[in-house]
Amino acid sequence: MRPARPLSVVITTYNRPDALAAVVRACFMQDDKDFEIIIADDGSAANTAACIERLAQAAPVPLAHVWQPDQGFRAAMARNRGTLAARGDYILFLDGDCIPQRDFIARHRALARPGRLVSGSRILMSEALTRRVLEDGVDLAAASSLTHLGWRIGGHINKMAQLLVRWPDIGRGSRRFNWRRIKSCNLGVWRSDLERVNGFDESFTGWGYEDTDLVLRLFHAGVLRTDGAFATEVFHLWHREAGRDRAGSNRQEVLARAGTKITQAVKGLREHARY
Repeated sequence: MRPARPLSVVITTYNRPDALAAVVRACFMQDDKDFEIIIADDGSAANTAACIERLAQAAPVPLAHVWQPDQGFRAAMARNRGTLAARGDYILFLDGDCIPQRDFIARHRALARPGRLVSGSRILMSEALTRRVLEDGVDLAAASSLTHLGWRIGGHINKMAQLLVRWPDIGRGSRRFNWRRIKSCNLGVWRSDLERVNGFDESFTGWGYEDTDLVLRLFHAGVLRTDGAFATEVFHLWHREAGRDRAGSNRQEVLARAGTKITQAVKGLREHARY
């Protein structure tokens, strides 16, 4: 079932305007342009706002910027604020360092089904290739299979088969919860399902597992998962690992929730409506 209204692509970002520009320009070049872009900004400085203003001047699709003060890693809040600003029935979450291929929107739209979310995957890039993309404007999506092979042999991307093969849209679903490959950098969810579970849980602070928690709560609410591998891959630009001081406690919280069948975020979308 195609979403009735345009899709909304919520792109999270924090103080990396060069990467954000590459991601947004790749969105501008999508085969399917029936979507809007919401930049969910987790407290970036003024240079990111200036970058977004420049991008908006050439945007072939609606583009909006939602900013919140920099008070540490608050990706869950940024995504909730992006969701509240979105107009679409279906929300695609994409990170500001993940460059989509030309058919990213079209493939996610084709996989969207009522009662399901779509979790996509990513292709990791080397520091050297990332530098070429950001400094020299290398168009990843336009690269040939021979170029992809050279990158793979040279260790500049960690996989290649996903760039060559598109699996048919059958046999992708599962009726059991799977902890593997949950990435909010490439995730499609119906807005009504997000509202049903109160969105991302903002009680998760610091890096990690707020996306796993969302998918787990959606599963408890009856929303099953569709595997978007070999259909919706994005190129993940290299960056230094973020601090993960809260990762252990966040993981333990998700594990505890797995046995409680909880569906509601402690602090999520509804809490924003109270202010």
